[in-house]
Amino acid sequence: MEIRIPEVGESVFEALIAKWHVKNGERVHREQPVCELETDKVTLEINAEAAGILSILMPEGKTVKIGTVIGIIQEAGIREPGASMDAATRAAAPPLSPAARKLAREKGIRPETITGSGKKGRVLAEDLSRQVAAERTLAVPGRENASAAEVRDRNQPEEESAPSRFATVSPPVSDRGRPVTRKPMTPIRKKIAEQLTRARQQTAMVTTFSEADMGRIIALRRKYKDHFLQKHDVSLGYMSFFVKASVEALKEFPDLNARIEADDIVYHHYYDIGIAVSGDKGLVVPVLRNADGLHYAEIEKCIDRFVEKIRDNTLGITDIEGGTFTISNGGVFGSLLGTPLLNPPQSAILGMHAIQDRPVALLGKVVIRPMMYLALSYDHRIVDGRDAVLFLKKVKEYVEEPGEILLEG
Repeated sequence: MEIRIPEVGESVFEALIAKWHVKNGERVHREQPVCELETDKVTLEINAEAAGILSILMPEGKTVKIGTVIGIIQEAGIREPGASMDAATRAAAPPLSPAARKLAREKGIRPETITGSGKKGRVLAEDLSRQVAAERTLAVPGRENASAAEVRDRNQPEEESAPSRFATVSPPVSDRGRPVTRKPMTPIRKKIAEQLTRARQQTAMVTTFSEADMGRIIALRRKYKDHFLQKHDVSLGYMSFFVKASVEALKEFPDLNARIEADDIVYHHYYDIGIAVSGDKGLVVPVLRNADGLHYAEIEKCIDRFVEKIRDNTLGITDIEGGTFTISNGGVFGSLLGTPLLNPPQSAILGMHAIQDRPVALLGKVVIRPMMYLALSYDHRIVDGRDAVLFLKKVKEYVEEPGEILLEG
């Protein structure tokens, strides 16, 4: 059975083989995870569709096209329940010609990892010679094909403790004699770099700032915390308040829920809100579909599912495609103030920051209040400064005076 790079989306054409979970020549079981792939959008795992012996054809760190065969599972080598051990042993060892048997011993090649070209799958000396030639090919940088033998050599015991070869390479020395480490960018990191560069170069990005008194939300969360958790089986966080506030503000200022397409401005009559989430391999922005129809509890549950998918590398293309407006919360890492970058082709992004007790003037007195700085970056080609400022002001008002009745709905 061939292991191929699957199609994961219309705009994904290649994938990086990030990690093999099983070594070359080892047995695998049906549905066992055997390989982890990275595209410029998501990370995904490939499971074995059959039990057998794994032959790895493409090594870790290799970027290959969609549809490429990266491994083969020899199904004959696994004893199924009820089969005798002798039968399984005979099945695991393919028939060899005398010349092939001699060559296999000399080169240290396991015949069961070779697909024979002779009658009834008989392994010929030519088959082993091609395997040896493929192994030598891998020693030349830039060659496209990899063999199972090369990967087997890479996985010898003495190398098991070494870092993944695609993750780091041996530290070279710079031209000034100082040690450095060179690490290739992953597809996800490349995509992030392209998106951020595009945001700076192809938009007229401007940022406006405000601050919100979080006292009411903090009080509401404290009051309804246990009731909300018991009723909805999910914790009430800050993000759901900002999602609801942003949606209501977007209804009043539709330019911030639009995009430029050629010479047209496309206005979205729906509210798909992207939530920027930091994962181990970079920032991803899963999307809350039709957020205007979601209750606070539904928003929190969706976000929890996204976080779980990111942690388990099961986030799909459909989870991150689209989006009409984005919210980023740098405050979870302690950021006090920052300028969020646009997520093209969207025209605006809201940045949340850390809550900090600060002295503020209230009714003629200086009081200490839990304050959060808000930042709105927008594309000035679509959004006028007046609308941007009024939009952020409206978000501030909704956050500072959330409706208690919505929590009970």
